[in-house]
Parts: sequence; structure tokens; C-alpha cells
Amino acid sequence: MLGILAELALGGLGASIGAGIAAVGAGIGIGKIGGSAMEAIARQPEVAGVIRSNMIVIAALIEGVALFAVIVCLLAIFIK
Repeated sequence: MLGILAELALGGLGASIGAGIAAVGAGIGIGKIGGSAMEAIARQPEVAGVIRSNMIVIAALIEGVALFAVIVCLLAIFIK
């Protein structure tokens, strides 16, 4: 009985760590995109609108992947 409880607790811990890593990875990715976009806008201000819209689309895709990863981790916690 104790082994099963320990296994469930470690599964929850692993899923929680996975959700945290997904969130940190998304933050790093969006930070890199933002920094690169600002540098590109500084180099070519005439295409700022195009760069900004592309940056927003890519950031949304990264957020979608991170949200998907967090949902999978939450499912791993609650569905046994």
C-alpha cells in the first residue's frame, strides 16, 4: 500500500515539475522573440508593423504549446 502511495506522489511531483519547465521554457522563448523583434525593428523601422504582427503570431503559438504541455501535466496528476 505504501509503495502505491509513494508512486502516486512521485507522479504528481514529476507532473508539477514538467508544468513548471513548460512555463519557464515558454517565458524564455517569448523573451527571445521579443528581444529579436525589437532589434529587427531598430534596424529597419519601416517594417515595424510586419515584424510586430509576426512576433505576436509566433508568441501565441509558443503560448499554445506551453498551455498544451501544462494541460498534459495536469492530466497526469488527476488521471490515474
